[in-house]
Amino acid sequence: MRLGLAGTGRIGTTHAEILLRLDGVESVVVADADARRAERAAAAVGAEFAADVGTLLASGLDGVVVAAATDAHPELIIKAVDAGIPVFCEKPVAADIPGTLAVIDRISGSGVPVQIGFQRRFDAGYLAARAAVASGGLGWVHTVRATTLDPAPPPAEYVPRSGGIFRDCGVHDFDIIRWVTGREVVEVYARGANRGAAFFAEAGDVDTAAAMLTLDDGTIALVSATRYNAAGYDVRLEVLGSADGVVVGLDDRVPLTSAEPGVDWPAGPAYPGFLERFRPAYERELADFLRVAAGQAPSPCGVADALEAFYIAEACERSRRDHRPVPMEQVRQR
Repeated sequence: MRLGLAGTGRIGTTHAEILLRLDGVESVVVADADARRAERAAAAVGAEFAADVGTLLASGLDGVVVAAATDAHPELIIKAVDAGIPVFCEKPVAADIPGTLAVIDRISGSGVPVQIGFQRRFDAGYLAARAAVASGGLGWVHTVRATTLDPAPPPAEYVPRSGGIFRDCGVHDFDIIRWVTGREVVEVYARGANRGAAFFAEAGDVDTAAAMLTLDDGTIALVSATRYNAAGYDVRLEVLGSADGVVVGLDDRVPLTSAEPGVDWPAGPAYPGFLERFRPAYERELADFLRVAAGQAPSPCGVADALEAFYIAEACERSRRDHRPVPMEQVRQR
């Protein structure tokens, strides 16, 4: 297969490296709004270089991976679909709900598959947790606890265009809670705090946040996120039921130190970031996209799934801002 990649930042370059190692991939062509950066990335990974996105989409592609800046996602998805090229796009589909709905309307009925990048669905631990819930072995699920704790803040210039901690960071937890439990969120209550760099508050964002989600069967899901977990990158999911419980991410690299005397677990070292923690998941995700692009499988995470996670993030941001519980019907636009 001949694949294209739009966006050659850190995640885009990683995707290019992975694609070039996958069975069935003959060539990868990369482009970026910054043509010089794309040219450097192409040389570094052994890919072909396209001077711009138009040239990229016209280069005989079997599929295209979109890892560009968020504001470029809608146009790139639509252009690829219009050209009949299957698309893998990193989350989010668009910067807001109206933009996401516009993309859905524009590509609806095209028959061209679109896969949105929520890589936790391809992580071995999350897959096992989902299977445990589906098997009934946990009994009825009463509590879910999800954490996404970044070791250090993003650059200051990133924060104003990130969409905020719930849309940028917590959205992964919202998606995986829906996917693992098979339930929908009906109400949220969220809070946030700023005790770190001033640029978060200046952008109307927070550096630490928590949300309580009520699922449609009464299950309570608790989500915690921060930009200041210097111990290391910590992403976990606990699914607790009436008969048993499981934990994702509780391994020798979890960045926790026991306060109990004589306990020296975990061995470490902690994961420094998301690319190291989820590298195998990214590989499985892109391998799955090859099957989607070849018409051998449906998209495992479509635009509608991304919209549902975005609705939850929007409800959490509204709850944080207004200091009140927010039922999901108050943010749904359809």
